[in-house]
Amino acid sequence: MALVESQTDTNLRLTTQATEGSLTMGVFSSAERMGHTHVLFGTDDASGLRAIIAIHSTALGPALGGTRFHPYETEDAALTDVLRLSRGMTLKNAAAGLDLGGGKAVIIGDPRTEKTEHLLRAYGRFVDSLSGLYITAEDIGTTIDDMAVIGRETRWVAGQAHWDGGSGDPSPATALGLFSSLQAVAEHLWGSSDLVGRSVAIQGVGKVGYHYAELLHRAGVKLYVTDVWQPSVDRAVAELHATAVAADELLTLDVDVLSPCAMGAVLNEDTIPLLRCAAVVGSANNQLAEEKDAERLADRGILYAPDFVVNAGGVINVADELRGYRNERAVARVKTLQMRTKEILARAAEQGVTPHQAAVDLAMERIQAVSGLRTLACR
Repeated sequence: MALVESQTDTNLRLTTQATEGSLTMGVFSSAERMGHTHVLFGTDDASGLRAIIAIHSTALGPALGGTRFHPYETEDAALTDVLRLSRGMTLKNAAAGLDLGGGKAVIIGDPRTEKTEHLLRAYGRFVDSLSGLYITAEDIGTTIDDMAVIGRETRWVAGQAHWDGGSGDPSPATALGLFSSLQAVAEHLWGSSDLVGRSVAIQGVGKVGYHYAELLHRAGVKLYVTDVWQPSVDRAVAELHATAVAADELLTLDVDVLSPCAMGAVLNEDTIPLLRCAAVVGSANNQLAEEKDAERLADRGILYAPDFVVNAGGVINVADELRGYRNERAVARVKTLQMRTKEILARAAEQGVTPHQAAVDLAMERIQAVSGLRTLACR
């Protein structure tokens, strides 16, 4: 049974109501359908904070997942995103072998214009109100510096700076895991993990996408890039000799690999028929708009490497902080994503299912084996 909590204190109001544009999608029905245990709404009038924390599962441990700061068009869009993202974290953490559950948070607003210390500290108190049930970290729109501010109000935050004993920016680790997974895909498709001469189209060359592009450039890959932030494109062109492509053209390029590294739901019934790639390997969360899209990709002969598997490098790196961070240990574990991806692709081929389904099954088997749970809504 999903729980939508409401409580009040002098610093922060957690509420299920909004004064304008109230949620219409049905919080309880959506949370129950997707298997969530907690959905909490936090507001702070003085700072302008509007945030949602969604906890999907704590079967393997406290829920760990980043905080996304994004100017959602509607509150319904923010709720939909946080529910999907938190469910994905359950699968990601389980598939990565972490003893952590799945959770995620979103702050509604433009991080370039609305982010303030006042707001971040109010959000930190929101996180702290859960007493460790949810541990936050970076995501799109938040940074190491933001985690330091949030950490002044709560100890339930990871992704701290190296000088503060943390793991630092998780983007390089996410990129390394993605690159390692791509090597597994290359070996599966072409018999070698060598990427020299291959072509990759990257949608989004911000934090993770740029580090990933750097690794590909060093490996001799031809790069095509697009991003909503033009300076990021200009940097990739200047420093990595990438070819800039319009956003609406990237999906139609005849390339070896498409790498969605921005927002989710890019793979859907409208875009999949346009694809001309052999594989999709990207860091964006929830790349499939719906479960059927995994079958649509398979029907077109396109290998889809499950996003929650190949983009797990960042959370693996961040999770190491909970043990007392050691870079060598974290990097070694991130690199195991190559073998994990190979395992999933082989399992999918052997069982005659999509790689996405094989990855979901692997994650669920671990959750059930550790927790004894018989059912969990992850599909």
